[in-house]
Amino acid sequence: MSYEGWILLTASLVGLSCGIIGVFLILRKMVMMADAISHTVLLGIVTAYLITQELNGMPMLIGAIIAGLLTAVLVQWLHSLGVQQDASIGVVFTTLFAIGVILIATKTGNVHLDVQHALMGEITFVPWHTMDVPLIGEIPQATFILLIVLAIVLVMILAFYKEWKITTFDAALAASLGLPVMLMHYVFMTLVSITTVASFDAVGAIMVVAMLITPAAAAYLWTDRLSVMICLSALFGVISAISGYYIAVWIDTSISGSMAFATGIIFVISFIGSPNHGYFARYIRPVTIQD
Repeated sequence: MSYEGWILLTASLVGLSCGIIGVFLILRKMVMMADAISHTVLLGIVTAYLITQELNGMPMLIGAIIAGLLTAVLVQWLHSLGVQQDASIGVVFTTLFAIGVILIATKTGNVHLDVQHALMGEITFVPWHTMDVPLIGEIPQATFILLIVLAIVLVMILAFYKEWKITTFDAALAASLGLPVMLMHYVFMTLVSITTVASFDAVGAIMVVAMLITPAAAAYLWTDRLSVMICLSALFGVISAISGYYIAVWIDTSISGSMAFATGIIFVISFIGSPNHGYFARYIRPVTIQD
């Protein structure tokens, strides 16, 4: 595959994984949690480096996942103490991210680990960091990890689709039916963390947030069916990745930033033109007069 092809494939995998997970974030009203986790994983990455002195590999992945889960646990703990959900997210998010930034500034020295890379990523470097996979051959490491993450997300969503559906729309009913609501919550947070971590190094926090939220928000405007919404969100994520890349090439700017911008364009189009909840649909829909 060409250099450009690997970039497009990697970005599309981010769009697929984040698009699917983002639907449940939107429906569970946990949008800010995506922003929080996409930033607090920085603390896990820095901590893993300080312990292992390595910038790649499983230790950093594990560290970032632990940081994501720590974020979810702390937010839930503060909320259980009476702090509002959004306030809990804000406190945990800013505190853990600030600790990560301080550690980068004071402990990592001249190592190629900085806040700018964490926020924007550098997807153009992805094709250069390769690994040899049996039966497949040489493939970029980030692409291979994202393939595995996408497979995990698909298996978990499809295997427990009914459980995700009922715990998302009516947690009280799910609890009354004996479903482990809190366990499902933390499993979902694990999926969010894994997806965020896998996408983080390649595209940075900004695009991860954009891909987790905006395609799902756009898909929400087009349909009221969960299955259709998941498919549309994943499709919008891929379209944003591909169109954003060519926008970046056209105007010679940040690839991740352009992909995030493309998600916004898709949302605006959906907001205006959706036949169900679009701006114009509200005015052209016939009004029924009742006697």
